[in-house]
Amino acid sequence: MAARWDIVRSPDGVIEHSEFVRAALAAGRTDNGVFAARIMWGTLDHMFDMLGSVYPAPAAGDLERLNLAFGRTRFVHLYRDDVLAQAVSWHRAEQTNIWHRTDQAASQQPQQEPSFDFDEIRKLAQTIEEHHSAWRAWFASAGIQPHTVQYEDLDADPVGVADEILDFLGLKLPPGHSIKARHRRLADELNARWIDRYRAELTERLVLSSDSGKDQSS
Repeated sequence: MAARWDIVRSPDGVIEHSEFVRAALAAGRTDNGVFAARIMWGTLDHMFDMLGSVYPAPAAGDLERLNLAFGRTRFVHLYRDDVLAQAVSWHRAEQTNIWHRTDQAASQQPQQEPSFDFDEIRKLAQTIEEHHSAWRAWFASAGIQPHTVQYEDLDADPVGVADEILDFLGLKLPPGHSIKARHRRLADELNARWIDRYRAELTERLVLSSDSGKDQSS
């Protein structure tokens, strides 16, 4: 991103964080003056470390620091209720390096053909659950009441959900504009087969574990 935004590095390759924030605001702000960014839980600490070097006030909490950097900040918390389906999609994307698809990129080819790995899917599902809990705890500790969006609702009605987000933010569409979904659903029959296979293997492992316990007790 620094290269895309033509941010000049120091001779030792260091990026000035204040320049990165300035460039991000310029790139991510639309004509109505609103800036938006997507934050994953795994990158939150890194973001605050970077912002801390630009806004080092020691008394500032997380929300205060975000407001200093970006202005009045609001939060939309997007989560997926079906954690297993999310873990399967994540596992597949890690292998193919295809994380989203639009009509313009419909023919994008995977870097490699994905393969099923029960243990990796289980680990990703655990990570997702941990991140869900971490977000809820962080919102509570910072006194933040986010607008919550369930992925399944967004998938079923992207325009309706987007309208609700605009209402939450107090924004209106400019005259003559409409909301159109640009992204296409990536999950397909392969995802469904992997979900069924994971559940079958999980049941088999639980049965074997139970039988092993009975043998030891006898």
